[in-house]
Amino acid sequence: MKRWFSHLFTRTARPLAGLAAGLALAVQVAAAQEVQDLKIGLMGTLSGPAAIYGKHMRDGFMLAVQQSNGALGGLPTNVIEVDDKLDPDYALEQATKLIEQNGVDIIVGVNFSKIMFAVHDPIVRSKTLFIGTHSGPAPIAGRKCSRYFFSTAFQDDQVHETMGRYASLKGYQQVVTIAPDYEAARDAVAAFRRHFKGQIARELFPKLGQTDFAEEFKQVGELEPDAIYVFMPGGMGVEFVKQFHTSGLKGIIPFLSANTVNALTLPFTGEMAEGLFSASQWAPNLDNPANKRFVREFGRTYKYAPSIYAAQGYDAAKLIHFALELTGGIKDQEAMLSAISAAPFESVRGDFRFNSNQFPIQDFYLVEGVRRTSRLYEMEAVARIFDDVGDAYSGSCRM
Repeated sequence: MKRWFSHLFTRTARPLAGLAAGLALAVQVAAAQEVQDLKIGLMGTLSGPAAIYGKHMRDGFMLAVQQSNGALGGLPTNVIEVDDKLDPDYALEQATKLIEQNGVDIIVGVNFSKIMFAVHDPIVRSKTLFIGTHSGPAPIAGRKCSRYFFSTAFQDDQVHETMGRYASLKGYQQVVTIAPDYEAARDAVAAFRRHFKGQIARELFPKLGQTDFAEEFKQVGELEPDAIYVFMPGGMGVEFVKQFHTSGLKGIIPFLSANTVNALTLPFTGEMAEGLFSASQWAPNLDNPANKRFVREFGRTYKYAPSIYAAQGYDAAKLIHFALELTGGIKDQEAMLSAISAAPFESVRGDFRFNSNQFPIQDFYLVEGVRRTSRLYEMEAVARIFDDVGDAYSGSCRM
């Protein structure tokens, strides 16, 4: 009897054990199928003379992805890189492809305003979440703001406003402004004037692409202003700094700037940029744990020093990561928008929260080119000029 019962138990238990194992495996498979991959379209200028801007942004973003083991918020993350080629029509084609063919959940990036103007409206009209990492034109911060667009950078005017405020705090009464002759540069000068309480002794607008600034320095020398304010991006800025160094004006007339002296131009200007001032909401020496880790691991991973463009890309990925941890996934877009609005992460710049137009409220600093070693120069924050400030256009935003 015992032998028969034992035999029956064995014959019955084996199928039951097999069924239980099969059910367990089915549950595991179903759970695995519920884990949704995260698709992110990363758009930046990655070719041509301006490729360094996109490279820094991409490397900063990808560093944060690597730190999360390739899974932002626990979701396996597929980043589709797109080079906008600094061509608005091509950028729009690529943005459309990311949305309609690749089915991305989020688009991140954009380095330049003309690309932002081309892609912003089509992306937000498609209700695709869009996180900008540098360009912040006034209309997008104001009347054309969208609940689907967030910025981990700043509104474009703010660095110029910072230098205008600094000039006023220093008591400068007469300033010469120098910027290329195109619309965005004229907007930069207007933003500087918004917070400068003194007088503009003269506005100089050299031709876009100009490389000889002897005439401009001659006029500055004749006017003898309290300071000059320079907005001269890219290669023009490099040449301007070099010629300022040899003009006889350095050390006599203070040099204030934005997007002229920065981590991207320092390798080409070196000691010639020492002591020249700019404005930024981030610098490598900001004393907070998130920034220390970022600067250390970026240098270790890529073998070069990060810039503001890398920092803004890094913050974008961290923002996505911690918002996803709050929501548990990307499927509920309303929950994701709310989570991002809360800015649930520690920014490398320290204080950070979103304003009503979903651009940051943050600090802005006077930064200076300094020598770290015989071959390493970097920007250093030397004074806080604005504390927890929003941009001038948030009041025009009607979500």
